Amino acid sequence: MSARTATPEAAAASGTVLVFGASGYIGRYLVPALRARGHRVRAAARRLSPMEAEGWPDVELVRADALDPDTLAPALDGVAVAYFLVHSMAEGGDFPEKERRAAANFAAAAERAGVGRIVYLGGLAPAEPGSRHLASRAATGETLRGGHVPVTELRAPVVVGPGSVAFEVMRDLAAYLPVMVTPRWVRATSPPVALDDLLADLVALPGATPAESRIYETGGPEPLSYEDMMRIIARELGRPERVIIPVPFMTPELSSYWLAFVSATPTAVARALIGGMKHDLTADDRALRSAVPRDPMPFDAAVRRAFERETEIVATDRWREGAFNLRRERHDISFYGKRMARSATARVDAETLWRTLCAFGTHESGYFFLNAVWDLRRGIDRVLGGRPAGRRRPGTEPEPGERFDMWEVLAARRPERLTLKIRAVVPGSGGLEFDLAPAGPNRTRLTATMHWHPAGFIGLLYWYQLGPPHALMLEGMVERICRRAERHHAAAHTRTSGAKPAGAS
Repeated sequence: MSARTATPEAAAASGTVLVFGASGYIGRYLVPALRARGHRVRAAARRLSPMEAEGWPDVELVRADALDPDTLAPALDGVAVAYFLVHSMAEGGDFPEKERRAAANFAAAAERAGVGRIVYLGGLAPAEPGSRHLASRAATGETLRGGHVPVTELRAPVVVGPGSVAFEVMRDLAAYLPVMVTPRWVRATSPPVALDDLLADLVALPGATPAESRIYETGGPEPLSYEDMMRIIARELGRPERVIIPVPFMTPELSSYWLAFVSATPTAVARALIGGMKHDLTADDRALRSAVPRDPMPFDAAVRRAFERETEIVATDRWREGAFNLRRERHDISFYGKRMARSATARVDAETLWRTLCAFGTHESGYFFLNAVWDLRRGIDRVLGGRPAGRRRPGTEPEPGERFDMWEVLAARRPERLTLKIRAVVPGSGGLEFDLAPAGPNRTRLTATMHWHPAGFIGLLYWYQLGPPHALMLEGMVERICRRAERHHAAAHTRTSGAKPAGAS
């Protein structure tokens, strides 16, 4: 039996399954779902670090970018089935053109590599899509089918699961806005599909359907308005009944501009999605159900399952998007976080820089920069009812679980990474991560990244107000750490060589 018509079990033995876009929302769940069915999986994305943070066992990770054709051949080598899950909505206004080029590059590379089938996850759309997002989703499928590799396209509505941008926007609104003035798109209907159901469809499709270019549709058991969805999400969060007031003068496009003030979801992606929410959508899933039978999960059960699923997302050795233990194990703290990063380079090796970083939080070094501000913040936390711990002991390495000041060490991987999560009284949850990476001979780059998962509007306001001072503090911190590491290295070299410092007699 060929890989194109095999059962899922037979297909697993016949070649590698590629998940292209594995760091994205669906990809991070599809990879383990395929592994659970026995597939040999290769995961590809533009950056390795988000995939490494998932900790998938027995999964090959490769860096590849559909907009860079030279990276595609290694990713597609020996692949029987390739899942194409990428989009460019976060790239800004020209995302449709980037998505078209990405699809064309991928289709051509898949043909050269002898891939048996491409599975593409698209979106439900009306006959005449009125949004750039929905039109681009359909155009991407057409571009993929323009090649010679059979393309199985699965079109889906709103996905109900942790990390789904549409779901997360609705959760942020339902959790913290008891009264909402919204555009009339909230009364448009769609058959939302549970994440578990969508994954089951995606995993089963290559083995249950013929290897020919065809479009299937999937959805949940009932059409619901977005207004109804938000009311159900609020109820499952234990919130009172929400008052939702649709008004005619607020368009989906206009409403998308205030998302940054009410939701922490990626703004560019959310804006693109909201543009398509004004359409009533239906799913004709008869063809799919004849090949992949199942009883679809109702929306309220899907929401409860989403909350259950996110408790399984745990960070252990680094920051991980949406990890429940980094969000204080609260369903009402945003899944997606804000972040800012600052870097500096030290003319020392990673071990030397790590030893200097280990003085972080001690009485002698404090935070290396603006220590008085950190002391003030610790005092404010104590007034608010927090319980800051003492400073770290000098000469010791950070250990997971160690608490000091307003921090707890999540992970310490010498000499690569130190990850801290905040323990202060704040309207959300966050942390600070230091990464050390080679930057040339005897040079190491130190990057400090501040992460913040807000709890509603107040949490977002907290982030926007403190953004400029945080940026200043991060920049000064990494610079001071690097310069101190260089001084320690020079002093150690002087002691070892026996040379006298310049100017000594």
